[in-house]
Amino acid sequence: MENNINVIDIIYNLNGFHTKIISIYSTAELVSRYFTFQLRQCTSKSGETEWNKKGLLQGQAIDSPLSDIGMQQAEAVGKYLTDVKFTNVFVSDMARARQTCKAIVKHNSSCSALEIVTDPLLKERSFGCAEGGLVVDMKSMAAAAGQSWLDFTPPGGETLEQMKTRIKSFLEHLYQRMLEDHCRSDQEATRVPETEGVLAGKPDDGMRDILAHALVVSHGALIRVAMRYFVEELMCPLPQGLDMSHVIALCPNTGICRFILTVTKADAGVSLSAIRCVFINRCEHI
Repeated sequence: MENNINVIDIIYNLNGFHTKIISIYSTAELVSRYFTFQLRQCTSKSGETEWNKKGLLQGQAIDSPLSDIGMQQAEAVGKYLTDVKFTNVFVSDMARARQTCKAIVKHNSSCSALEIVTDPLLKERSFGCAEGGLVVDMKSMAAAAGQSWLDFTPPGGETLEQMKTRIKSFLEHLYQRMLEDHCRSDQEATRVPETEGVLAGKPDDGMRDILAHALVVSHGALIRVAMRYFVEELMCPLPQGLDMSHVIALCPNTGICRFILTVTKADAGVSLSAIRCVFINRCEHI
């Protein structure tokens, strides 16, 4: 028998090259029963670091901690999400992501007993020879190559295709972990969540009837590529009033985006069958 899993929501904020928060929510059909779980990958820009202030590229080689302002930003997103229930936590292994995650978890009582899973697949993009240099210098290299600096790959850097491979691998890990933690053969039947209509502008928008929720803290460049992957390759429709300029734009620190995905689990594995965007770059908490 085939099991249907509706990943009901994926939240994430993208913002340049910093840590972010993503969220996903899921629903699984088990032996003709529905189990709804929220797998929230909450990706928030790690907040500002001293390297950011100086206009320097960090990437993977530079593991700079948050600046004082960055800590304030992490605290702000933590307080914003304080009443949002999480059942799982995933975070990049880089310092700025772990600090952001710690601030969120500190303000959220639902996270107090949760395992924090550190996953290097959520690491920031490698910028090769440009790491440690000025962002303006990378922009100059990209202009000389006739490319956008956000899509340009410096010598020795990670390509967009390599980043998408990491994103796909993490999502597979995420689905499997949420299935293991929250899907049981004796699960009581629950209704598959429906679209909520007009959003109320609250932290839990789009989370109605979600029982399981994963917080995921990653980085801006990685999340931006994930967002483009959802819209350009998975054909995710955007809400009214949004277009690709919003998808590729750099979001303020700890800005939040939310997507709803539906995936199907069969003997051959898990596959995506539907996806939609709830909102992009929400940042009224900062």
